[in-house]
Amino acid sequence: MAFNDLLLQVGGAGRFQQIQVTLVVLPLLLMASHNTLQNFTAAVPTHHCRPPADTNLSKDGELDAWLPRDRQGRPESCLRFTSPQRGLPFPNGTETNGTGATEPCTHGWIYDNSTFPSTIVMEWDLVCSRRALRQLAQSLYMVGVLLGAMVFGHLADRLGRRKVLILNYLQTAVSGTCTAFAPSFPVYCAFRLLSGMSLAGISLNCMTLNVEWMPIHTRACVGTLIGYVYSLGQFLLAGVAYAVPHWRYLQLLVSVPFFAFFIYSWFFIESARWYSSSGRLDLTLKALQRVAWINGKREEGASLSMEVLRASLQKELTLGKGQASAMELLRCPALRRLFLCLSMLWFATSFAYYGLVMDLQGFGVSIYLIQVIFGAVDLPAKLVGFLVINSMGRRPAQMASLLLAGVCILINGVVPQDQSIVRTSLAVLGKGCLAASFNCIFLYTGELYPTVIRAATVFLPETLGQPLPDTVQDVENRWASTQRQQGLSPGHTSRLGGKRRQQRQERKQMVPLQASAQAKDGL
Repeated sequence: MAFNDLLLQVGGAGRFQQIQVTLVVLPLLLMASHNTLQNFTAAVPTHHCRPPADTNLSKDGELDAWLPRDRQGRPESCLRFTSPQRGLPFPNGTETNGTGATEPCTHGWIYDNSTFPSTIVMEWDLVCSRRALRQLAQSLYMVGVLLGAMVFGHLADRLGRRKVLILNYLQTAVSGTCTAFAPSFPVYCAFRLLSGMSLAGISLNCMTLNVEWMPIHTRACVGTLIGYVYSLGQFLLAGVAYAVPHWRYLQLLVSVPFFAFFIYSWFFIESARWYSSSGRLDLTLKALQRVAWINGKREEGASLSMEVLRASLQKELTLGKGQASAMELLRCPALRRLFLCLSMLWFATSFAYYGLVMDLQGFGVSIYLIQVIFGAVDLPAKLVGFLVINSMGRRPAQMASLLLAGVCILINGVVPQDQSIVRTSLAVLGKGCLAASFNCIFLYTGELYPTVIRAATVFLPETLGQPLPDTVQDVENRWASTQRQQGLSPGHTSRLGGKRRQQRQERKQMVPLQASAQAKDGL
């Protein structure tokens, strides 16, 4: 594969890469806010039943007369007496303060707004018999993430990464802003689903566009940078949510900046690797020359021509045609195995990660503090993950992070509820491991899938120091090489030998690029 040589020739990780990576990564600060936003916009304050409208609440003890108590002496959240029960409660407050009949809260609830002055729970009474609607809102957001990954991943492979990113920024800005002005809960859920779709597209194409413009030796650094920006977004959310506790203002604050991201995204340069895999050599040449100009490599860019690209990318042009279909994930044996393995990894990591980060109120400490702690643990976790990725490879990093996360979650499941410090510590450690796993799997997925379907562990091949596959045949060859190293039958070895000879012939056809570069340097 000669594309990495082309990137190095036009500047490698030069000025263009630094600028575009920064601009593409910047929206991830607020993507982290949207993913866990409902911890704050849908926080559940302390609440109890509202007595009948004609009750004189200014009279001492009148409110308490309507509220039965639980075994801890606290007012019941979802029940009230059918008639006021005046008189002293039972001794030591361990039993209910009366024997009167109770009923559900027929006149609504009274909420403690000292911490959260306004949430969707308070506005639409998503408590007691309606408490499942609160989880429904977040579930629909995650459904949007799933749909967005499928829809915008496919569109990115068909239309390009840049166009889809532009669309995703606009959709996030509009749907997020409309969510802040939602007049009813169903409308709120609908716009949250649309936000989930667009944010999934941003997440996928952010990594893909950056990886496809970076040389091999910088990919792990870019992946780690993206992970750290997301972690910083968690700190940002804690501060912004504390400063702006009203849910509508908070929703608006994390959505409006996407209008700015939409405007400057028009200046992104489309992936030249995607252009070449789509057979658009004319646009590939223009993109590479433009990047060379920005990187101060004008002479190197001028030396590129259609003939050089055809000679260098002959294999991609030959094998890439007609393969830009997500159905290759099922038809091709190697891709099918990759798809199944990666799907299980994504499911396990996402399910465990969001299971932890979407229940911050369950830890019994300040929701703002636990948000900061969850963000802070990412910093050392992702650094360790980066070192393992670069030294030992992607597969050991993926295996170790998931294994440690699983151990922490399993142990946490048997720790008694009253040991909050131990449970919180295990949750924080598990969350750090899952953050490292996310960091690895984003990079891993982009490196394993070929360019034509890139936006669609022990059994996965290693990708450390390997060039990105551009075609389905590249994936087949890599998989066959991995199987050969692990030991196969003579028949398999014979077939692989033929493929390796074919690869050598293809590499010979890529010599003109290297020769032209040597001639330019006077060698």
